[in-house]
Amino acid sequence: MHSPSSPRHPLSFGDFRAYLLGRLASVLAQYGMMVVLAWQAYNIARETMSTGGASAQLGLIGLAQFLPLFFLTPVTGWVADHFDRRLISRFTLLLLVVASGTLAFATYEGWVSLPLIFGIAAIVGIARAFNGPAYSALAPNLVPREVLPNAIAISSVVWQTGMIAGPALGGYAYAFQPWGAYALASGLFALALLCMLMIGPVPQPPRDTSRHPLRQMIDGFTYVRTNRLVLATITLDLFAVLLAGATALLPVYARDILHVGSEGLGHLAASPGIGAGVTALFFSFRPMRTEVGLKMLGAVILFGIATIVFGSTAFLPRAIAPTVGITALILLGSADMVSVYVRQSLIQLHTPDEMRGRVSSLSQLTISASNELGEAESGFLAALVGPVAAVIGGGIGAILITLIWAKLFPELRLARTFDPPEILPEQRAAESTQEKAQ
Repeated sequence: MHSPSSPRHPLSFGDFRAYLLGRLASVLAQYGMMVVLAWQAYNIARETMSTGGASAQLGLIGLAQFLPLFFLTPVTGWVADHFDRRLISRFTLLLLVVASGTLAFATYEGWVSLPLIFGIAAIVGIARAFNGPAYSALAPNLVPREVLPNAIAISSVVWQTGMIAGPALGGYAYAFQPWGAYALASGLFALALLCMLMIGPVPQPPRDTSRHPLRQMIDGFTYVRTNRLVLATITLDLFAVLLAGATALLPVYARDILHVGSEGLGHLAASPGIGAGVTALFFSFRPMRTEVGLKMLGAVILFGIATIVFGSTAFLPRAIAPTVGITALILLGSADMVSVYVRQSLIQLHTPDEMRGRVSSLSQLTISASNELGEAESGFLAALVGPVAAVIGGGIGAILITLIWAKLFPELRLARTFDPPEILPEQRAAESTQEKAQ
């Protein structure tokens, strides 16, 4: 409960402001690098391979980033719950500065190659495996509990905005100067590192020394498996976005279907960011408060429809196909923002602090699976059935998955607000009355 003199907004806290700026910079850099890595690898592969063979390289790039997350997830979540989350983030950000700087130098000097790109992609995956849980679990330690829900919502919006806008930034930077795209990513990682150095000491969650670390690592999986609402929100995004991987095939559409080149890739990659940004701005003024589960389900269905429309641009006249594709991607980004806003808020608010690192690591694994592994799936499927069929089929799959999840997990369909289940309606009413009286 607020006292009359306490700040009422998360942005009143300097550490949280530094955290948000650093989070935005790091996510912009991470997802900007992902699209640039894919575009550069595709272009290099196309010099000696067919479209199908080059598309498979996109799958390998996604796999190189996903495998470290897959194997390290139990360890990274436990580390985030047992060590200073600031130090973990600082070290991994420094590693990302070096990795992106190396690619910038290699591209500038002209000796960049597919093996180097794959190697750096794996290093980025390792850094993200440790950085993600520590960063996500740190936010609740920077503000008082009474403003935590708003802080989580703002942090989720910043993260999603960076995830969607990052590819656009990377695409435009690559069109201007290929090596500059990596240099920009390195600079953004350096900014995130500086912001993390500005954050003072934070309270550490209590450490459980009575049980073996392996048992504690398993606790994260057990908690997610037994909390059906958290399980539903995590897995819905996993399977829906895993199937509907339209953005993973943007390089193919930009070069070989829509014929718009690297500049057009920037426009396409920017489109989801526009939709996400407008939606995020709306939520900053009008936070979602009711029927959050149904709105998430509806958003994922809309995501699938937008994916189908984008895939179908291959059948439209070339004069209007890019415009229709951009419009569909704007809608896709808006729907994705709604879904992630709901998911991240529910996960963080329904998870105790001592478990946030492990649960965040599992959430990150599913996000990576839906993005990097989805990129691999889309690339390999495009090599087998063609990119158009892969995109349209993925959109249909996302819609079917959403309908199945609505049936399997009534907890998600019936989730009315972001409040944890222990906060009863009468408690909320009493707190609201007391707060108005202050």
